[in-house]
Amino acid sequence: MTATGKPASLAGVVLAAGASPYEGRAKALKHIRDGRVTAVEHVVSVVAQRCEPIFVVTSPGQSLPELPAQLVRDDVRGHGQLSAIGRGLRAAAEAGAQYAFLCSVDAELLDPEVIDVLHARAAALHADIVLPWDGTNHYLAAVYRTELASIVDDLVSAGERGVSALITRADTQRVVTTGAGSLVGATSA
Repeated sequence: MTATGKPASLAGVVLAAGASPYEGRAKALKHIRDGRVTAVEHVVSVVAQRCEPIFVVTSPGQSLPELPAQLVRDDVRGHGQLSAIGRGLRAAAEAGAQYAFLCSVDAELLDPEVIDVLHARAAALHADIVLPWDGTNHYLAAVYRTELASIVDDLVSAGERGVSALITRADTQRVVTTGAGSLVGATSA
């Protein structure tokens, strides 16, 4: 909580780069909801219910539909999700947000109430990262302190590629859930 008793600011970061190994095309452009919307349109609309501003991290040259979000290009190739997380957190920090809810574009069943729970816990504990845990760290549906962008930069410069390096280095708190995959809707693709 802030000094006024309100939750700290919360931006949204959607990681949209990458192709699905099963479909051979960008996960962000997968049609869902009976083909009515793309995955990126849907996830951005859910995240926007709780977060402002919204940033969508894309790969260089990636084409996306018109979105009510700011596009952020992750120009560093071969560094995986860790680099993309850093770009998103930096954009959120530059926008003045203390925290960002960060998720993958394939979080199709994401419930906005999950965002509320994670954000409240982060603000109350002043934690760096708060993520759902059901025996697995759901780090692609978590609240991150935006200051972590500089730590991500250090990790990437040191050759780290896995998000687990950040999770173990930061003050990471877990919200124990049953079936977190169903709460956040992360698909296996």
